[in-house]
Amino acid sequence: MSFFLTNRFFYALTTLVAGFVVAFFLPWLLGPMQALLGVVAVLTAIDAALLYAPAKASPVFGRRVLGDKLANGSDNDVRLFLENRYRFTVQAEVIDEIPHQFQRRDVLFRASVAPGQTQVITYQLRPLKRGEYEFGRVNVYAASPLGLVRRRFRFEQPRLVPVYPSFLQMRQYELLAIHNRLTEFGVKRIRRVGQSMEFEQIRPYAAGDDPRTINWKASARRAGGPGADTLVVNHFQDERAQQVYCLIDKGRVMRMPFEGLSLLDYAINATLVVSNIALLKHDKAGLITFSNRPGATVAAERRPGHLRTLLEVLYRQKTKYLETDYELLYATVRARVKQRSLLILFTNFETLQGMERQLPYLRGLAKQHLLLVVFFENTELRAFLDAPADTTEDVYNQTIAEKFQQEKRQIVLELQRYGIQALLTAPQLLTVNTINKYLEFKARGLI
Repeated sequence: MSFFLTNRFFYALTTLVAGFVVAFFLPWLLGPMQALLGVVAVLTAIDAALLYAPAKASPVFGRRVLGDKLANGSDNDVRLFLENRYRFTVQAEVIDEIPHQFQRRDVLFRASVAPGQTQVITYQLRPLKRGEYEFGRVNVYAASPLGLVRRRFRFEQPRLVPVYPSFLQMRQYELLAIHNRLTEFGVKRIRRVGQSMEFEQIRPYAAGDDPRTINWKASARRAGGPGADTLVVNHFQDERAQQVYCLIDKGRVMRMPFEGLSLLDYAINATLVVSNIALLKHDKAGLITFSNRPGATVAAERRPGHLRTLLEVLYRQKTKYLETDYELLYATVRARVKQRSLLILFTNFETLQGMERQLPYLRGLAKQHLLLVVFFENTELRAFLDAPADTTEDVYNQTIAEKFQQEKRQIVLELQRYGIQALLTAPQLLTVNTINKYLEFKARGLI
């Protein structure tokens, strides 16, 4: 059914009913009310005729434009194109049938489109889970200037759109990294400590170069020739082809949600960004997921299409409900990672005792590799601690909360005591803080 009566029609009908009720007591009003009823009926017929007049093509055209996939945890643009082929201005209401996972009831837009014109409506969707999302039809309810009748047009066929880890966030960091503007996202400029030993070329000395990099032998050989007064310096580049593995814990501790996203999804999004940055730095990126059983493993490489492989593997990862087996992780790394590498472990420790149970395996990994343990600060707990305590119960609860916060800091100190790098971060700052650590390790030559 495509024929609908508008609120304006029902307002007019209500007015007519009220008028006929009054005419029952005032007979002289009956004639004018009957005439008014006829006018409303004629206008409604004219309105319907305008909207349903025969035409070779659909008088209204609509289309939804979105990508082949959506980015998890990011704002994805959706555009609705609405074209008016009538000879009069159309008052349109557009309802987009978005997937039920968004739980939104506000995807209704009103637009006034002049004859022969096209209007673009843009809105955003932010998915919070990976998987397939089904989009329905685009419903356009068109009304003429009379506004008594609406005609419904339906466009687009239902389609499934996959939600992948946040490739939009990855592209933002990639563009900034290419233009050396990562500081705009909070990535720090790391002062290089020492000098990389990977020689690239010699070049003429320029003001500000470290005098210790002057190549005196090459400068002496240039004596007497063209440009004899020019010193040359050794130019070094960052060490390349180093292996960077992201280890993702898929146990029950990673199911905890923050701002709608689970900790696992925060870790997956950060892994995609860090892997891309590592590839841009000419390093090799790899992946190992684990829980109570073996997970996915992608060997560290830098071949074309490797980032796409990582994206597809990350898309399929799901949390488990059992406790993580760190002995299994240790065995997997020993078997799969033969070269000294940077291991970025995304997990979550709530108590010091919980970390100490896994400490032997973490120390074992740290003996062979540079291990960075990344776990999460409870930001909701921090907000609770910052709130004023008005009652004795509030003071008691804040004391308990402070104990949990202190225990998180003790975990960092305990890991550092055994030479293990540790990063305690808020979930929303995970990507930036992890990139900072990776660049710091590169600058210090620790990898």
